[in-house]
Formats: sequence, structure tokens, C-alpha cells
Amino acid sequence: MRYLMMTMRDDNEATPDEKMFTEMGKFVAELSAAGILVASGGLDPAGTQMTYEDGEITVTDGPYAEAKETVGGFALVDLRDQDELTEVARRFFAITGNGVSRVHQVFG
Repeated sequence: MRYLMMTMRDDNEATPDEKMFTEMGKFVAELSAAGILVASGGLDPAGTQMTYEDGEITVTDGPYAEAKETVGGFALVDLRDQDELTEVARRFFAITGNGVSRVHQVFG
């Protein structure tokens, strides 16, 4: 089963330090070697919103004043089951510390 894991970022959070980047690099390499990690990356905090209505697309550049948090990064992972998903999340948070990750199962 594939899952899209999105890490939520609060603008008030401190910038990660070099140690966290090193540990995360090792974790990503391990997941990649095991065939678990399909894709991952950090995201531009500003983003762009696209709205479709009655045949017209409206593009609005971020950041959005009403947003209290943004998606800071993502990982697309291929796992056996929910237990393995929980274990991957536990290991991720052991590196990054407290935080929130939204997870969606990917169908198809």
C-alpha cells in the first residue's frame, strides 16, 4: 500500500539543524535501499493555489495570510500495512522531534 505522508510546518518553528539533516539523510537512504521510499522532497512554503470554476482557472500566489501551517515536505512510501506505516512515522519523529504529519493512502 502506498501512502503520502505530509509534514506540517508552523512558521514559528525553528530551522532544523545540521545534525537533523544528517540523521534524516541516513533515514532516507535506508528507506530508499529497502524499496520503501518512492519519492520525497521539501516544498516551497509560499505555494500556488489554482481554482477551477466554470471553465476558468484562477492562479493565486502564496503565502496565504489565513494559513496557520503549511506542508513543509512529503514522502511517498510503499508499505506492507498500517503497522509498518506507524513504525516509519515513529522513526521519522524520533529524528525531527514533535510535530504533525498528515497521511493519506494512495489508491491506484
